[in-house]
Amino acid sequence: MEAVHLMDLGAITAMALSAVGSGMGAGVAGMAAVGAWKKAFAQNKAASFIMLAFVGAPLTQTIYGMIIMNKMLEFAQKGTYLWSVGIFGGLAMGVSAYMQGKAGAVAADALGETSKGFGNYIAVLGIIETVALFVLAFTLTMLGKLAGV
Repeated sequence: MEAVHLMDLGAITAMALSAVGSGMGAGVAGMAAVGAWKKAFAQNKAASFIMLAFVGAPLTQTIYGMIIMNKMLEFAQKGTYLWSVGIFGGLAMGVSAYMQGKAGAVAADALGETSKGFGNYIAVLGIIETVALFVLAFTLTMLGKLAGV
């Protein structure tokens, strides 16, 4: 009966580690956007609102972590805990979110400096996002196969 409180550890870890990466990534990108806006305001230039796309990009990994968490909770209800799936899946998505935020920070700086290249910068963020999408897809595929066992 004592181990019952640990049954959802892997599931919550998938979401929590994804969310940690999202928060850190959005924080890094947000700081850069604020710096670029400050510089624009100091020079009496228009501050590009579109930089919020760079700041918000890492947030989707939290949603992916939540999707995995919900699927894993189905397994936990049946007594299968799969902690390593939650830990490593969440970690991979969290790192993706953090790195996406770092790239978003550089993109905000570059856009603030030149007012050019938004499409290129978003493409880079999309490629980094793909890592988290791969983790989501492969993890759900693996969980689906385990459900049939």
